[in-house]
Amino acid sequence: MNNRTAVIGGGSWGTALARILAEKLPQVTLWCREPEVAEGINRTHRNPLFLSEFLLPSNLIASTDLVEVAAGHDILVMVVPTQFTRGVLQTIRDVTTSATLFVSASKGVEAESMTLLSEIYAQVLGQERGRGVCYLSGPSFARDALSCRPSAVAIAGEEMERVQRVQQLFHTSWFRTYSTDDVVGLELGGALKNVIALAAGISDGLGLGHSSRAALITRGLNEILRLGLRLGARAETFSGLSGLGDLLLTATSELSRNRTVGFRLGSGESLAEIQQGSREVAEGVKTAQGVYHLALKLDIDMPITRAVYGILYEGLAPLAAVKGLMERDLKPESGFLEGN
Repeated sequence: MNNRTAVIGGGSWGTALARILAEKLPQVTLWCREPEVAEGINRTHRNPLFLSEFLLPSNLIASTDLVEVAAGHDILVMVVPTQFTRGVLQTIRDVTTSATLFVSASKGVEAESMTLLSEIYAQVLGQERGRGVCYLSGPSFARDALSCRPSAVAIAGEEMERVQRVQQLFHTSWFRTYSTDDVVGLELGGALKNVIALAAGISDGLGLGHSSRAALITRGLNEILRLGLRLGARAETFSGLSGLGDLLLTATSELSRNRTVGFRLGSGESLAEIQQGSREVAEGVKTAQGVYHLALKLDIDMPITRAVYGILYEGLAPLAAVKGLMERDLKPESGFLEGN
């Protein structure tokens, strides 16, 4: 197999990953949904809609022909929002083969089906091809990656030969990669931290201070771990880059879309007002819906997730959500599979 590589998704993170790859490969193709993005990249070497201040390398080209891009490349780095991943895969499934190396760099849970990304790949591509998919996650913002600021991520997969290949593919002097075989742990860490980041943003928007945010992050990690263990993940994964690392970054930084949405909710705006006119997706909004129903199905106590869901979808006032969290029955801190 060659290294003809394409990135599917021309948003901020897709553009950043394409820029990393273009540093190492002769040519990288970026599939963009918006024609103006493809035109801008090809004509001016800038993404006109996402982080347009960054000049992109000339060996990074763009296209709006999804099927042609998928058919013409050996490695496909998937950076479309989770809620659209299934549809994109169905579109390109028949023009790819078992030799095609898929790398999923999206984060989230499909809201309606409560399905992890790895399950979506297995359902659309088939179990055998699904086992060959690799997953990239960790605490790295697109702006930092485009600025060549040192950061680190983890690559997960069932077939370690492919994982190590992807690890080498993305590694640079400023973008460090680690490997793991805990696909579920890496996925859940990357997805659920967005829900906790919403909660942390709501707390900050209410002006509750650093102590409140620290408590939310710590107990939020407990919820992530509890669901992860039930679904077969390893506990140590949640202490790593795709767990605690990504959670700390996303829940505390002003660059975080999910924290920003939470902050605006805590400041009194409605979800509809926040989403109006926004081009970029805060994955935690839909992930909260999927995880809330998954927790109900599995009978797992996830009170912070439940509170975020209530604020987003049931009209629960943020201060009432805080009151509800603080006034629950007292419990010992021990026991990750016990209540929060």
